[in-house]
Amino acid sequence: MLNYIWSFIVVISIICSVLLGNTENLSNALINSGASSIELILTMAGIMCLWSGIMNIAIDSGFTSLMAKIFSPILRRLFPKLDRNGEAFQSITMNVSANLLGLGNTATPFGLKAMEQLHTLNNKSDEASNEMVIFVVINTASLQLLPTTLASLRQAYGSSAPFEIIVPVWISSACALFVALIIACTLNLRKR
Repeated sequence: MLNYIWSFIVVISIICSVLLGNTENLSNALINSGASSIELILTMAGIMCLWSGIMNIAIDSGFTSLMAKIFSPILRRLFPKLDRNGEAFQSITMNVSANLLGLGNTATPFGLKAMEQLHTLNNKSDEASNEMVIFVVINTASLQLLPTTLASLRQAYGSSAPFEIIVPVWISSACALFVALIIACTLNLRKR
């Protein structure tokens, strides 16, 4: 569906450009956007490599395990049916810890592993369990203490203070997470 929407937007843009006589601007935009896309990809790849390396150091040093212990009491309330020492709970805490540090791309393998383990605990049912729903909600509306990807993008595009958005990010992501969890928990209670 999204492919059709993008195709429609591109076709309409080309038609408007021809009708308004701005084909030169359109061709310049096409050439420049291709170059800026490659620059962005290279910048983001470098940033991802750097932060993935830092996350590996955090894992090896035990920092993520410490964060997992810190957030374990909160996660136990959200996932009461899971064994605290089980693989699913450990993967969830690692995923949440990585997301809190703003390392979404590094958190992905932990998230996939956690969802796979939750699916196994759900007897590989076609219907998502309450734990699976809550986990998806936490990942979708995740709280980030350090929005490193966003700050890196801001710096790549010339921001002199890329982390100046940190307080609004905290507020908006906390509100989004709170509302999403309330809705998910309410729907889970109604489902029972």
